[in-house]
Amino acid sequence: MAGFFKSLFGGGESAAPAAAPAPAPKQVNKGHKVGITDTTLRDAHQSLLATRMSIDDILTVASDLDKVGFHSMEVWGGATFDSCMRFLNENPWERLRKIREACPNTKLQMLLRGQNLLGYRHYSDDVVDLFVKKCVENGIDIIRIFDALNDVRNVESAVRATKKYGAHAQVAVSYTNSPVHNTEHFVGLAKKLKAMGADSICIKDEVGLMVQMHTHYTTGLASMIYLKAIEGGCDVVDCAMSPLAMGTSQPADEVMVAALQGTPYDTGIKLESMQPIVPKIKEIRSHYKEFDIANPGVDPSVLSSQIPGGMMSNFLSQLKAANALDRIDEVLAEVPRVRKDMGYPPLVTPSSQIVGSQALMNILAGGRYKMVTNEVKAYFQGQYGQPPAPMDEEIKKQIIGNLPSITHRPADDLAPYLDEARKEIGDLAKNDEELLLYVMFPQVAKEFLAKKNA
Repeated sequence: MAGFFKSLFGGGESAAPAAAPAPAPKQVNKGHKVGITDTTLRDAHQSLLATRMSIDDILTVASDLDKVGFHSMEVWGGATFDSCMRFLNENPWERLRKIREACPNTKLQMLLRGQNLLGYRHYSDDVVDLFVKKCVENGIDIIRIFDALNDVRNVESAVRATKKYGAHAQVAVSYTNSPVHNTEHFVGLAKKLKAMGADSICIKDEVGLMVQMHTHYTTGLASMIYLKAIEGGCDVVDCAMSPLAMGTSQPADEVMVAALQGTPYDTGIKLESMQPIVPKIKEIRSHYKEFDIANPGVDPSVLSSQIPGGMMSNFLSQLKAANALDRIDEVLAEVPRVRKDMGYPPLVTPSSQIVGSQALMNILAGGRYKMVTNEVKAYFQGQYGQPPAPMDEEIKKQIIGNLPSITHRPADDLAPYLDEARKEIGDLAKNDEELLLYVMFPQVAKEFLAKKNA
């Protein structure tokens, strides 16, 4: 990753031809104010508390966080939309409106899975447009958009809608290591995103856009990664308040503020502005002991396996259910082989689930690809998009036979759906926001809306 940042931020050195003059001096970053995006109300509790923080608990600290002076606060998106309805009996749109009201001074940010929005499949372009419109209307200022395969075609509609409705379109690049993920690959990707209209990029400066850095503390390297990225020109980093930081969450707000204080990268945030919030968040965390993963220590094995913490916990629970915990090492060894077969997708939602499930089945079924999931078949057909590298042709033929492959943007095959969805849900959805609940999670939303509108 260090080489990637050196190139992307223009701080790297390149060898000159033998007959050329001596190379120009290495560019020196003289410093800049660094912004912090606080993830306490979204990614932090999604990572540590199974996304269970209620709006009542959120509102006990939201206005305090609003006064700190963060670059932005990530408060919505990711798994929160589903979790609100499925587990908390909350309307996610109402949650967003209440947070907006409590935080008039800070930009609110959300995470969006490109054409997947906040679900796990592609939605038609009319759904993407309406969903983004409602996000902005209800208070979102910055939409961070990503695609699991880094297929730029899968973020086009969301970027276009975000700019259409006046929000900031930040496109995220999923960083990973593989034979095809080199510096040139990522810089080329960043240039494509700039040409598409991205306002900023989440991992920058050769393309002339603001960059933000996001990582989790799982490996123990997160703070060091942030510092080196900042020295290379990174503008904003994602952190969380200390009671919900570290482990599989982000580095702590307070620690990053203290580390940069008095340096050319000073955040301008006062430590004392955060201190009164800490005991409140400690108290909130104590409400979720049932779901709390209790900040496990660092796991350096992720550096080689690239398996995220959530994926590892799924493996363990599935193997335990199959009375096969002793085969975990076989499964972990199979993951990189499956990933290679699939063209080296980054292990983020939903590709991590697709790769992980197939690796598990390859081991438990007693043979590679003897059994495959529908998602794997769809992946090899190209229904999720174009992977970073070519897929293994023999494996592909074994899985999909002579079925046609998709080389165009997958969402081009999706007809407009909103009118059909309105007919399906009928009077149960009273407005466009409730319609979108149904479009995203039909069964969960039906039950939720039936109770709400009874």
